[in-house]
Amino acid sequence: MKDSIIREIYTVLEERRDNPIDSYTSNLMKDNKKFAEDKILEKIGEEATEVIIASKNDENLVYESADLIFHTLVLLVYKGIDINDLFNEFERRMK
Repeated sequence: MKDSIIREIYTVLEERRDNPIDSYTSNLMKDNKKFAEDKILEKIGEEATEVIIASKNDENLVYESADLIFHTLVLLVYKGIDINDLFNEFERRMK
C-alpha cells in the first residue's frame, strides 16, 4: 500500500536516530540536543517557505511538500513521538 510509505520512512528515521550512520538525517539529529532541534526547525521553516513559493509559482509543489512532510517527520522522530500518535490524531479529527 502506498500509505505505508510514511511508516517505512518513519522506521528508517528512527533507525538513523538510534543507530547513526553517515547520512543526512543521522547528522541532522545527532548534534547536541538544543542545536539539533534548532537545525531541524530551521529546515522546517525553510521547507514551509519553499512550499508557499512553489504554490504561488505553480511549480514543484509536490516535491516541496514532500520535503516539508519529511522534515516534519524528522522532528517527530527526534522528539520521540510515536507515529501512531500522529495517525490517531488524524483519526480523531475525522470524527
